[in-house]
Amino acid sequence: MIQCVRIVLYLSVLVAYVASNAPVAPLDDILIEKTFVPEQCVRAVKDGDYVRYHYNGMFPDGKKFDSSYDRGSTYNVFVGKKQLIQGMDKALVGMCVNERRLVKIPPHLAYGKQGYGNIIPPDSILHFDVLLLDVWNPEDGVQSNTYHTPLICSRKVEVSDYVRYHYNGTLLDGTLFDSSHTRMRTYDTYVGIGWLIAGMDQGLLGMCVGERRIITMPPSLGYGENGDGSDIPGQASLVFDVVLLDLHNPRDGVSVTNQKVPESCTRKTVAGDFVRYHYNGSLLDGTFFDSSYSRNRTYDTYVGRGYVIAGMDEGLIGVCIGERRTITIPPHLGYGEEGTGTKIPGSAVLVFDVDIIDFHNPEDNTEITVTYMPDECIKQTKKGDFVKYHYNASLMDDTSIDSTYNYGKTYNIVLGANQVVPGMEDGLMDMCVGEKRHIVIPPHLGYGERGVTDEVPGSAVLIFDIELVEIEEGLPEGYMFIWNDDVSPDLFTEMDADDNKQVEPSEFTDYIIRQVNEGKGRLAPGFDPYRIIDNMFSNQDRDGDGKITESEFKLKADESASHDEL
Repeated sequence: MIQCVRIVLYLSVLVAYVASNAPVAPLDDILIEKTFVPEQCVRAVKDGDYVRYHYNGMFPDGKKFDSSYDRGSTYNVFVGKKQLIQGMDKALVGMCVNERRLVKIPPHLAYGKQGYGNIIPPDSILHFDVLLLDVWNPEDGVQSNTYHTPLICSRKVEVSDYVRYHYNGTLLDGTLFDSSHTRMRTYDTYVGIGWLIAGMDQGLLGMCVGERRIITMPPSLGYGENGDGSDIPGQASLVFDVVLLDLHNPRDGVSVTNQKVPESCTRKTVAGDFVRYHYNGSLLDGTFFDSSYSRNRTYDTYVGRGYVIAGMDEGLIGVCIGERRTITIPPHLGYGEEGTGTKIPGSAVLVFDVDIIDFHNPEDNTEITVTYMPDECIKQTKKGDFVKYHYNASLMDDTSIDSTYNYGKTYNIVLGANQVVPGMEDGLMDMCVGEKRHIVIPPHLGYGERGVTDEVPGSAVLIFDIELVEIEEGLPEGYMFIWNDDVSPDLFTEMDADDNKQVEPSEFTDYIIRQVNEGKGRLAPGFDPYRIIDNMFSNQDRDGDGKITESEFKLKADESASHDEL
C-alpha cells in the first residue's frame, strides 16, 4: 500500500510550532514534507550520487518561478558537490526513486540577499515540489538480481556465447522504454563481444536457460550522456527484466545424453541405415514444437545421407534398437538463423528425445538363427513343398503382430509360390520338422514401405519365431500333377468314359481324381485340386471348345514348354 502521509522533518534545527493564527518563525533550515513515499526503496540518495529529477519551483504565495516540466527534461546533477543551492543539496539526500517531496528552503540556503537576477528577489524563501526519477553513482557497476533459478542448469552463459532472451526495459522509475515481448520475438545476439551495451554484456554472463533476473546498470554502461535519442534520456539508469530462453556457442557440436540403453545390443546404426524412431522435439527452454507420438506414427528416414538436419543425422548414428537418448542440436546443425518460420525460431537450439524402434540397411538379408534342432533331420524343406508351421510375429520393439497359437492351427503354405513375404520364404528353406528358428526380416523382404494397414507399420523390420510342424513333399518345378506309375498307353481311351471320341471336363476331372485317390498320380500339395485340374484341362483343350479330342491330347514330356498338364 502506497503511503501518502505528510511527514514534517527538520534536518538541523527543530522549529517550534506556534499557535495556529500566530506568524511562523523564520526558517533556520530546510523544511521537508514527504508527499509520496514508494512502497519499496532499494536505494536512497547520498552525497556524491548523480540524480535526475523533476521539480516545480514556487514562492510561498504559490507563484511559480521555474519548472523542469516546462522545459520537457529532468534536472540532472551530482548531489553534495555544490552544483546546487545548499538547501537543495540537503533536501535530495535520503530520497528514493519515485519519492516526492515538498521542500521549503530559507534564503541563506538558497540565493540569500543577492537573489537571482530578476527571477528570484533577495531574501526569498523557495518552495520546490521534487520528484526523484533516477539515482546512480560513478562507482556503480552492473547489478544482477536473480529471482527465478531453474532446477537444472547444465550450462551458463559465457563470453562469445549466442543467446536468445526476452526482456522488458525500463528506466529506474519504472517507465517502459522497450520490450521484446511486445514485438513477440526474442532478442538474439552474441554476448561479451561488443554487440550489446556494456551493462547487458556483463549482466547476461552466468545466466542459465530458464533463469530470470533483473539487470540494473548506470548510464556509463548503458546509453551514457546522450541516451538513445528517443525513449532513453541521457544519464539514465536502465533496468532490464530478462528471461533467458536459449544458449549455444558457434563451436558447439551435437550433444547426446543416453536415457536408456538396452542390455543387449547386437548392432548399432551406421550411415546408410534406415531408422524408425519416435521423438518429442522442444526448444532449450522446454517449449514443445513437434512430436511423432501426436501423429501416432514413427518418423522413418535414412541416416547419414542428408535426409534429416545435420544434427539429427549425427545424433542417430551409433544407437541400438530400444535405446532412448536426448539429442541437443545447435542451430548451425539444425534450422540455422532462419528457423522454420513457424514453430522453430531462428538460431534456436533443438532438443530431441528419441526412442529407436527399429532400423535396417537396404543391403540386409533375412537373418536366420536356429533356436532348436531335433536329433533327427531326415528331410529338409525345399521349393514346392507344402509346409505347416506355427509362428509368433512381432516388431523389433516387441510389439506383437500375430500368432498362430492364438488360432490353434498352423499356417500352411507352398514354398516358392509367393504365398508369404520373401523373407519368410528364405526363413523356411532347408528346415526340418520340429526345428525352431528366429527370423529377422528387413522391410524390403517383408511388407515394404506401405506395411499392412492397422497391423504392420511401413518400413518395419519383422521378427518371426517359427516352428516347423509338417512337410508334404512338393512336385518338381513346373509341374502341378505327376504320375507315380507308368502312364497308361490308353490314357485318352480311359478318360473317354462314354467312348464318344472326346473327353468332357467332368470325365477329365473324375479320371484325375480317381488316379490321385488310387495313388497312381499326385497333385501339387497346398493348392485347390479342382483349380489345378481345370487348368490342366484348359491346357489340353487347345482350340478352347470345351472338349479334348485325341489329336489335342499330349503328355507334358512330349512338349518342350512347361505347362500344367499331363
